[in-house]
Amino acid sequence: MITTYPYQDSALPIDQRVSDLMSRLSLEDKAGLMFHTMVGYGDITHKEPMFGLPSLTSMVTKRRMSHFNVIGSLASGREMAAWHNRAQDLAATTGWGIPLSISTDPRHGFTDNPGAAMLAGPFSQWPEPLGLAALRDPDAVRVFADTARQEYIAVGIRVALHPQIDVATEPRWARCNGTFGEDADLVALLGQAYIEGYQTDDFGSESVSTMAKHFPGGGPQKDGEDPHFPYGKDQVYPSGSFDYHLKPFLTAIAAGVRQMMPYYGRPVGTEWEEVGFGFNKGILTDLLRDKLGFTGIVCTDWGLLTDTDMDGQDFPARAWGVEHLTREERMLKGIDAGVDQFGGELCPDVLVGLVRDGKVTESRLDTSVRRLLVEKYTLGLFDSRHVDEERALMVVGSDEFIEAGLRAQSQSVTVLKNDQTAARLPQATGVKVYVEGMNPATLSGRATVVDSPDQADLAILRLKAPFEPRGSGFDAFFHAGSLDFPQAQVDHVKAIADLAPTIVDVYLDRPAILTPMVPLANTLTVTYGTSDAAYADVVFGVVTPSGKLPFDLPRSMAAVEASPEDAPFATADPLFHFGDGLSV
Repeated sequence: MITTYPYQDSALPIDQRVSDLMSRLSLEDKAGLMFHTMVGYGDITHKEPMFGLPSLTSMVTKRRMSHFNVIGSLASGREMAAWHNRAQDLAATTGWGIPLSISTDPRHGFTDNPGAAMLAGPFSQWPEPLGLAALRDPDAVRVFADTARQEYIAVGIRVALHPQIDVATEPRWARCNGTFGEDADLVALLGQAYIEGYQTDDFGSESVSTMAKHFPGGGPQKDGEDPHFPYGKDQVYPSGSFDYHLKPFLTAIAAGVRQMMPYYGRPVGTEWEEVGFGFNKGILTDLLRDKLGFTGIVCTDWGLLTDTDMDGQDFPARAWGVEHLTREERMLKGIDAGVDQFGGELCPDVLVGLVRDGKVTESRLDTSVRRLLVEKYTLGLFDSRHVDEERALMVVGSDEFIEAGLRAQSQSVTVLKNDQTAARLPQATGVKVYVEGMNPATLSGRATVVDSPDQADLAILRLKAPFEPRGSGFDAFFHAGSLDFPQAQVDHVKAIADLAPTIVDVYLDRPAILTPMVPLANTLTVTYGTSDAAYADVVFGVVTPSGKLPFDLPRSMAAVEASPEDAPFATADPLFHFGDGLSV
């Protein structure tokens, strides 16, 4: 006879099931629930190679962990679903059989930065959030989010470590591409649609839980540097615009966002303690919980406690303002601040030690553990932990979803200049084209690709926004520093433009200074994640672009350096304005 405990009985109310399970959990079980780290697709008994983490088997069985941010991908949705089912089978045979909550950073765009997002892999591919913002359409964002929800659920991903609803007021910041741009009202509107698409009207077994980030708004980084690194730890408000950055989070809470991630940065020169937001009780308890009424899960950004090694380089914990504290003291401060879960950490033994030493009460753990278990139950994980592997093959990257993503990529293209020349959009088929930064095969059947611009009717140059490389380690993934194109690149564009009418397209993962490009390009577009095939559809009139700029584009670096990091639309005399975009 198989014994069924109350916590396993789907007929009982969730609160009753949670209370029953909590009464059975050991201190070690509870501590394990409060840690949320990475795991790679692959053999669940092998170590994860990118970050050198223990195997999933080890983390589940020895550390009692059940929340994992899955990185990388496999060749198909079916393979990803099969991996998920193997992982859930492991969890089912461990302790009280608590199911795994699998989360992910964004994985439907073009960004390949392991600190921010994943490549789309077998999933449908869409423009980055800046591109969704360029569409100016909450319904389009809701369609994207609903599509991503279906693909996530098909492979067992039930927590989205997004949306990123920071307001991109500092154009040098490396994380601009994950935002909806510079206007807080637009960010709030689209953030709400994003949450609704993932979570559905009735949050439950068909939903993906969203984790809004980075509370209380990570945009105003001093000099645009990113707080993944010590040189970017300060967040500043020279114009006093703290509340402006808070706007999207107020809307997200009203929309029912389930989880919240505070950022690494420490506020400087404000009323708040000058420690990272994940350690900041005034921010997490006084503001988020007490004033704003947020009752969901607070999970820190990754790696606040433990110094690590990343690709052979020392990578300090992002413990800004509390660098002098021990790991135990940092953990204590985070828990006191109001943290429910430590992201990117796997040291529940430290938390167990703090409880046994009388520094943290078990009842404090219970407060967080209850929130975490309620989320698992509400998502239906205890009642249906497996996914249909064959269905995953049909859902992930379906023709319908791929077509919708391509269409959104094309529509998000923003036309800033379109002269009455041979390079004007749209183009007729049959022209001779010289291309750079674009796969010539995508023009097959539409144009003849030639080897030199002096042989061409027009040239198409696809460029990327400039940045200053910061090293060969983890920081190489973060595009930061100057927004100016190198002079050699400008000279190269001029040499081509002197020989043929020229279309210049610039991929904006942050604003770029296009001042030198305007007189060289006959037609100038910007994109935010548009494949060559989707761009070709715009060039030849298959899809009409409708994108509008999601931020101002500055005229010079001098203007950027003179503007306050926290204020929107504060760069003097921008070259192009928020909302610019020509009809074609």
